[in-house]
Amino acid sequence: MSTESAIPLPAAEGADTSGDVSDDAVRDLPPAGEPTATITPYRDGPLLVRGDFRLVDTEGNEIDPGRRTVALCRCGKSGIKPFCDGTHKRSGFSAGSAPSRPRPAAELYSGSED
Repeated sequence: MSTESAIPLPAAEGADTSGDVSDDAVRDLPPAGEPTATITPYRDGPLLVRGDFRLVDTEGNEIDPGRRTVALCRCGKSGIKPFCDGTHKRSGFSAGSAPSRPRPAAELYSGSED
């Protein structure tokens, strides 16, 4: 089995696309062999996790999600934590789908370099 990827790498904006893979083209890609996932916070609801991921408890024990898409509780009231059971609807949980303000680290990196 070959370790080469059959999926072409996306070219970063302004990157050389002559065939050589530049650092810019792979900088934001996950390390080879690492799980990849998309996590979507739903307004007033759970975190929806899709893709290849590994779920572990605080001691590092793996939790079998049983599927490639799961809803994780954000309200803290689910009876099947860490998974969502819909209790957020009855409890009046309220949270946006995006941060209401930038993260402090984002502010640090958004400034110009000295």
